[in-house]
Amino acid sequence: MSKASTGNSWHSMSITQAFLIHLICGVGLAVGFWVAHNVYSINLVSHPSHTLRLILVVETPIVILLYSCFRQNPDNCSYLKAVVRAILGLPVGALINALGAIALGAPVGIQYLPKTINWSLLMSLFTFVPAASVFGSSWADWQRIFAHTKPNRTVEYMICIPAHAAIIGAWFGAWPMPLDWEKPWQEWPICVSYGAMVGYLVGIVASLGLALVRGRLQHHKGD
Repeated sequence: MSKASTGNSWHSMSITQAFLIHLICGVGLAVGFWVAHNVYSINLVSHPSHTLRLILVVETPIVILLYSCFRQNPDNCSYLKAVVRAILGLPVGALINALGAIALGAPVGIQYLPKTINWSLLMSLFTFVPAASVFGSSWADWQRIFAHTKPNRTVEYMICIPAHAAIIGAWFGAWPMPLDWEKPWQEWPICVSYGAMVGYLVGIVASLGLALVRGRLQHHKGD
């Protein structure tokens, strides 16, 4: 009984834990922007590739180390294994995001390559890495979360909603790019990056709200 309880301990994440994890991830983004602006005097508009890289340096270890704590089946998957599969998942997710962006019209060329790589890594951090940390190679869970959008537990809401919101935010962020406004922030991937981060933050709030509502409904059903 105790072994089974330990194996399913990842299911019992509280709303407080979810709030703290999302808060730390949000603060990580803010710290990345702060370091870029105050230490290196750059921003997404002036130096998009360098700014994205600085955000990645701050945010990547936060996401990987936190989500690996809530890995599925901890009896069969050590913390180190969850961290390793998240690290391996980062470039895989970046490749998928890059190919998707290019298929939807992102510019292709050597001059755009560093920007595309750094943007794709950030998108992978929002969409792919948390799932890799928690689910590993469980195709059934990946399909349920991303193809069918059917999260069942708090940690799954934390993975599913922000990931979808980041993709939607990036899509909306791309709308001004082809317009003939000749603004510097219209260049790839500035407005797409802002859109993805805004979407991700909105998804964080939404995931906490949905998880809280679901928890209360289950509590009432139990009564």
